Amino acid sequence: MPIPRSILTKGDLPDLDLRVVRGAWPSDISGHLVISTSDQRTHPVHAFFGDGVMVRLALEPGTDGAAPDRFAWRPRVIDTPSVRLRRRRPEVFTATRLGTTSPFGTLNAANTAPLPWGDRLFATWDAGRPVEIDPVTLAFVAEVGHRDDWAPALDAPVLPLIATTAHPVIDPERGCLWSVTRDVFSGELSVVRYDGSGRHVRRWRVEGVSFPQATHTITQTRDWLVLADTAYKVDLADDRTVTNNPDGPLVLVRKDDLESAGDGGAVRGSVFRLAPEVNHFYAAYDDSAGIRVVMEHTPGVDIGMYLREDDVDAFGRPIDPALRGMYCHGMSPALTTVLEFDPVKGTVTDVARLYDPSRYWQAELSAMDWSFEGQLAPTRHHLVFQGFHPEAINQRALRNYEGRVDPSLFPREETPSVLASLERDSLKPLSEWAWTLEDYPTSPVFVPRAPGGPGRSRYAGRDPGGHSGYLAVVVHHDDGFRVELLDAADVSRGPVAVLAPPGGEVIPFMIHGAWLPRAVPAPRDLERLSFADDLDDRLSSLDPGLQAAARAVAADLIQEGEHHPE
Repeated sequence: MPIPRSILTKGDLPDLDLRVVRGAWPSDISGHLVISTSDQRTHPVHAFFGDGVMVRLALEPGTDGAAPDRFAWRPRVIDTPSVRLRRRRPEVFTATRLGTTSPFGTLNAANTAPLPWGDRLFATWDAGRPVEIDPVTLAFVAEVGHRDDWAPALDAPVLPLIATTAHPVIDPERGCLWSVTRDVFSGELSVVRYDGSGRHVRRWRVEGVSFPQATHTITQTRDWLVLADTAYKVDLADDRTVTNNPDGPLVLVRKDDLESAGDGGAVRGSVFRLAPEVNHFYAAYDDSAGIRVVMEHTPGVDIGMYLREDDVDAFGRPIDPALRGMYCHGMSPALTTVLEFDPVKGTVTDVARLYDPSRYWQAELSAMDWSFEGQLAPTRHHLVFQGFHPEAINQRALRNYEGRVDPSLFPREETPSVLASLERDSLKPLSEWAWTLEDYPTSPVFVPRAPGGPGRSRYAGRDPGGHSGYLAVVVHHDDGFRVELLDAADVSRGPVAVLAPPGGEVIPFMIHGAWLPRAVPAPRDLERLSFADDLDDRLSSLDPGLQAAARAVAADLIQEGEHHPE
């Protein structure tokens, strides 16, 4: 049973002090690892839809309250208005395959990815506004932008469903956050910009294209936003029968066109068709020689399909009930490409391609140097392939994708997870590290060596690009989780150091991670949205008890300060 049975643990989330159990911890590493995950104690039907948890791991011993030779692991449930409302009125909230609903509306899980922005920290999700949290306490600070600014996909008395992206981007030159919002019925797409303060965001409609599925990722160059329809299709039926589209539209939107259109205006972009389906993609910021994007395609991956107790796996065996709620794993070998888009000619050039059915299955998680310098001239793309896991592929999915999935490509048995360090433009594997079958690695995070020196931005190490630094990886195992540190220049050496908690502690699966140079309190001198700002006459549609609960949450947040200017 290679997938750890503890991966969906519903236990408490205690503070832990990790220790070095193998290797030597390097002296040129600093800052914090921040990781998003889903709180399994909220009993979601699908494991991805629990309340948002943010974990902060200190990368220097003896900090954040740990002993001198220990490393502080600090998880916190993010106490958003959604979470506070559920704590007040738990009986009115219902977990579904698509999230948690209530008469208030849809809970903003904020559980998928951390997004550092200088000294600030945000948590993101595909169906809710970004949430700012305090980097020190990991407490809720504010949701980004008034609800109406986002044109909710489904409005509600208090908690609207906003179809957005789990991976907005920070523009290093314009000093803003770029995101999107999408109408789930028409597929109409809008670009959203948040300038870092204020109660509102700006929004522009993108004409001439509709996205029928999702917008899990966006990416950017200096002049362009790259938006693509991503492989997640909503299905309201009890037994999922829909399939993700095998291809979809991609649109390039010029940033200057947004500015010239004015707030609330509309723009047109350059539209392309992309196949096969994709979830994550990353552009090089410098577009002077062309718009080049690493595309992590996901053929045969349907994260909307989750495992049930009555399922049968790819090899005809009953699914272990311990995996109930886990998403269905990849049914096809992974494909990764580098594509170059020309918005003037309307052409797409296939620059590089990585495909190896014997080694690379389920390319779900990757790492890169997110410093400005690293984005300008990326050298390496580090990608975790989680392996072929027949016990996490159910026959229902195989029936749905019959004709699009080739079972003859299935390895005869499970394959291990592999970390591959790829040359950025050629996708040539430069070094690899394979785990044992019992290990389940999560999101790798690039940590630069000696960041923020003279003439460098604070996220940049001595030699930016992704090759000089470390990769920190949380690895699940039923004997206890661990954090491995690998040399980004040569991952084939294996971990240079390993951290582990005492007593073989296990944790729920980690989703995406990021590196934060330091943890300081969220700035208090910025104007932000207050939860009370979102409460209006729509509240009157609720019964008096629920209205009172919403007002009480708003009052509590005001009393706590809500990190508004003093």
